[in-house]
Amino acid sequence: MIIESRSMDSAEEEESLLGQESEDENSELSDDALQEAFAKGLLKPGMNVLVNKPKQFVNNVEGLKQCLAGFRKDLPWVERLDMTNLPAEDVIAKAEGKAPSVKPGDVKAEDDFHREMFFYRQAQATVLDALPLLSKHGIATKRPDDYFAEMAKSDQQMQKIRKKLISKTLMLEKSEKAKKIRDQRKFGKKVQVEVIQKRQKEKKAMMTAVKKYQKGMTDKLDFLDGDQKKGKDSSQGPNKAAANKTAAKKGPNSKRKYKDNRFGFGGKKSGKKWNTKESHNDVSSFRARVANAKGSKGGKKAGNQNKRPGKSVRKKIKSRS
Repeated sequence: MIIESRSMDSAEEEESLLGQESEDENSELSDDALQEAFAKGLLKPGMNVLVNKPKQFVNNVEGLKQCLAGFRKDLPWVERLDMTNLPAEDVIAKAEGKAPSVKPGDVKAEDDFHREMFFYRQAQATVLDALPLLSKHGIATKRPDDYFAEMAKSDQQMQKIRKKLISKTLMLEKSEKAKKIRDQRKFGKKVQVEVIQKRQKEKKAMMTAVKKYQKGMTDKLDFLDGDQKKGKDSSQGPNKAAANKTAAKKGPNSKRKYKDNRFGFGGKKSGKKWNTKESHNDVSSFRARVANAKGSKGGKKAGNQNKRPGKSVRKKIKSRS
């Protein structure tokens, strides 16, 4: 029985496959026939072409009103807190005599500033009308001084945010420091380049002056004293010149005055010890004995007493002792 059922199933599958092939052939023939009919002009519009019909919009006003009546509930205003207001008048513009406040129909939806200003005026009018109603119904509109509200975020989350903010500030400070260091390096490098260029320029000028001197084009050697003159000029700046002027006006200090009184002022002396022709030829004060150390006997004895004995005498003295 099982074998027979399987054979029946296979036969049905073959028939279905053959039927599909025949349908494909018919469809191909039908396509060819349609092409021939289209070429002869036998096809009418709308038979084989999809035409988009206009969409019909249903405006069921009664149904919408029924839905709205189902939503609406007769609740007091305190439960609803709804307000519908026109924008408030611009008091400043009115006082200055400018254009009147914008009406709802005059709002330019594409102009962002115009639109947001209209919203602002409308909210202002709503607040002015709502505050008296809230106070009338006994609803507080201000938070008390001792009001304690639980934070939406936990302390741990706030600590994380604080750490993140501190790290950001540190990173900004580090970046600013690095930027300053880079700027300083750039400035130092620029100064160094300028100094090197100045030295090269001076060296070039010096070499040209030396070459001119060697060729005999000039006989001046002022270029050799250029550095010394520059050093003197730089050392004697305007500040030092002003200081020297003030010192000259004040005169010498107390230390200088003391040394001048004690040791003299220096410079040219009276010239008492200078030799002249008369002093050179005058030999009246000459004493031969004094000049040749031939003075009195006492002088000789004193000289003999201070004279050291010879080497042989010293040896004899040592051998005796």
